[in-house]
Amino acid sequence: MGPTNVTSWRGFVFLGFSSFGEMQLLLFALFLSLYLITLTSNVFIIVVIRLDSHLHTPMYLFLSFLSFSETCYTLGIIPRMLCGLAMGGQTISYVGCAIQMFFSASWACTNCFLLAVMGFDRYVAICAPLHYASRMDPILCAQLIATSFLSGYFFGLGMTLIIFCLSFCSSHEIHHFFCDTPPVLSLACGDTGLSEMGILILSLLVLLVSFFFITISYAYILAAILRIPSAEGRKKAFSTCASHLTVVIIHYGCASFMYLRPKASYSLERDQLIAVTYTVVTPLLNPIVYSLRNRAVQTALRNAFRGRLLGKG
Repeated sequence: MGPTNVTSWRGFVFLGFSSFGEMQLLLFALFLSLYLITLTSNVFIIVVIRLDSHLHTPMYLFLSFLSFSETCYTLGIIPRMLCGLAMGGQTISYVGCAIQMFFSASWACTNCFLLAVMGFDRYVAICAPLHYASRMDPILCAQLIATSFLSGYFFGLGMTLIIFCLSFCSSHEIHHFFCDTPPVLSLACGDTGLSEMGILILSLLVLLVSFFFITISYAYILAAILRIPSAEGRKKAFSTCASHLTVVIIHYGCASFMYLRPKASYSLERDQLIAVTYTVVTPLLNPIVYSLRNRAVQTALRNAFRGRLLGKG
């Protein structure tokens, strides 16, 4: 059957986890539980940071925007995925698929830039602690956040335009649970070499540039930590970066595996597993690994719960 132009077909079908058969309801229960925990935790972190004046610092400001970005990212993907698990394969319109790809790609890129900004914040805090307040002033923080979001939207739009300027073949079945670039690109007809190259270049710019700034920040941080004379001081300094490093490694590891490779190496089952990791698991790490291990956030959470209990009393 010959290729048809995208204008002759206005939708796609998600196959998602159809190969799992009766296990889909079990996956639905598992992913729904994880999603509710993720959504509740991220929203609660945002509210606590907003209400507790002790957390009105650049570090927690960036953390709250990372939670916001992660929340928006999951909202565009997981509810539809859960519907697909509960009711079987779902259709999505051509325009709806483009919109989902734009927002998911934009928020994913924004997360990368926010992680880079948080690395820079840790660099200033450890390498120039006496000048931290003056250097990380509210204007600079606002500029860094705005740049992260605008850059994310720019790269997300670029990736979406590259994909949806292509013509698609007769098959409109997406072997995935959302409109991600690799599975949608695999449906394109003809020679997609230039499009693959364009996606690869944009992905490299997002991942490598942001990761480069994180690497540079931590190179200076490591040098500063090694100059600290006491072992206790080195441990304390490194502990402020450990959670951020954990999130960075998992986030960039999954994203690099998905987007920095040729189309020929795509594997449907393996890619879905990796996609589940960075759409369901990774957003959960932000409040748990990064936030809830932080003493200041723990204190704020206890105060919030105590205040709520006293209010009820």
